[in-house]
Parts: sequence; C-alpha cells; structure tokens
Amino acid sequence: MTTAAEALPARARLGVMSRTWRFVARHALTVYALLAVAYLLLPIVIVILFSFNHPTGRFNYVWHRFTFDNWLNWNSVLGIQGAVQTSLEIAAVATLVATALGTMIALALVRHRFIGRGVTSLIIFLPMATPEIVMGSSLLTLFLNDQNTLQLGFWTIFIAHVMFTISFVVVTVKARLIGFDRHLEEAAMDLGANEWKTFQKVTLPLIAPAMLAAALLGFALSIDDFVITYLNAGPVQTFPIFVWGIARVAVPPQVNVVASAIFLVAIALGLANVFWQYRSAKATRGGSA
Repeated sequence: MTTAAEALPARARLGVMSRTWRFVARHALTVYALLAVAYLLLPIVIVILFSFNHPTGRFNYVWHRFTFDNWLNWNSVLGIQGAVQTSLEIAAVATLVATALGTMIALALVRHRFIGRGVTSLIIFLPMATPEIVMGSSLLTLFLNDQNTLQLGFWTIFIAHVMFTISFVVVTVKARLIGFDRHLEEAAMDLGANEWKTFQKVTLPLIAPAMLAAALLGFALSIDDFVITYLNAGPVQTFPIFVWGIARVAVPPQVNVVASAIFLVAIALGLANVFWQYRSAKATRGGSA
C-alpha cells in the first residue's frame, strides 16, 4: 500500500517531467531553426576565417597562422582585380536595367488587364524554373547565330544576366503591389495630382523598398552566376570564372577575401533595407493613426 510520503515524490517527478516536456515542445522548433541556420552559415564562417590565413603553399586549405596581409593586398594575385571589377560592372548595369524593366512589368501585370496577360506571366516565370545549363546554352546558340551583330563578351553577359534576374525582380515587386492600397493614389488624384505626380509622390515611395530588395537580390544573383556567364563570356573573365580557372593550380586567400567582402557588403545592404522598410511601415502606421 502506497503511503502519502511515497506518493508525493512520484507526483513531483511527474510534474518535473511534464514541465520538461512542455519546455522541449515549446522550444524544439526554435532549436531546430538555430541548428539549420548554423549549418548554413558554417561554410561562410570558414570562408571568412580562412581569408585571414597565411598558407604555406598555393592552396588555402590548412590553417597556418593569422594575418591581415590578405585584406591589405587583396589584389596582389594576377587578374583578380580585373575579374572583380568586371563582375561589379556587369552586376550593376544588369541590376539597374532589370529592376526598371521588372518594375514596369510587375505594374502592368497587377494593374492592367490585357490579352496575353497569363502567357506573359508564364514567360516571366520560365527563367526561374529553367536549369541554368539549358538557359546558358540556349543564349549561346542565339549569340553564335548572330555574331555579325554581337560578339561574345561583356554585352552578351549583360543580356544573359538581365534575362534571368528580371524574373526575380517581377516576383518581388509584384508581391508588394498586390497588397498596395489603391485608395492612397485615388486620394492624391482627388487632391489635384496628375498621374505622374501621383506615381512620383505616392506610388514610387511605397514600392521603393520592394524595388531595393529586388535590386539587391538581382545584384547577388548576377555577381554570383557561373554557368550562364561561362557559356556566354567569350574572352571576358568575371570573378566566378576567375575562381574556377585558378582553382586548378592554386587557391590563394585573396579569393576568400573578395568572397567575404561581397558577402559582408550584401548583408549590410540587406539589413539596411530591412531597417528602411521597418521605418517606412512605422511612419505609415503613425500617419494613419
């Protein structure tokens, strides 16, 4: 027969087990998410860490000792500065063009009804679903059939990058426009603003965060692309092509330096965009209140 003294510890143990199970159930998803993020960030941390390494040989695979010389002399490897400059120029120009065209396409798809609207949406989304090797080889075939007009090089890479980044711009801006309050534009026009003034003062500031997010995404995709760029580059060498070429004979730590710098700048710009959207949303809520 169980006494009260014996039953009390048993109830206490059940209470502890119940509280422990509730704690685990409440925080299991958080722990899983943190582990997943850590798993994704681990290679990036290794890349950044080895940008400060002073390897003993040509390959930056084994940690030797810490140094800042790689960052101070990031362009000491022959060809790396030109490759980085080419990648930045192509990414900047392609991002500007793709953002402008993608925003106009998104406005047309959301705001207007026209014949072929569904087909246009399908065509816009096709580059996102098409394998890069297929798109790259298709563009190469197009350019090779018209070599009298356009030679493989800077501008063929530019056209190819606009081709696949514009889809991501349309998706990003379209998501913002779907939740856009059209009454703000109507109020501006009721107060005497014409179509251009309404777009300039009301529409553009409200969709600007989405445009910036789309531009950052397009820039990252452009500067990172290898397959499509390699097939349509001709004699031009971007940073991914440079890394692929030099990796067969050496992997200098300057490659890690450039990759780390690109990643850190992208993170800083992304955080700035999030902060801007937060401030804009806070100001909008404050104004409506």
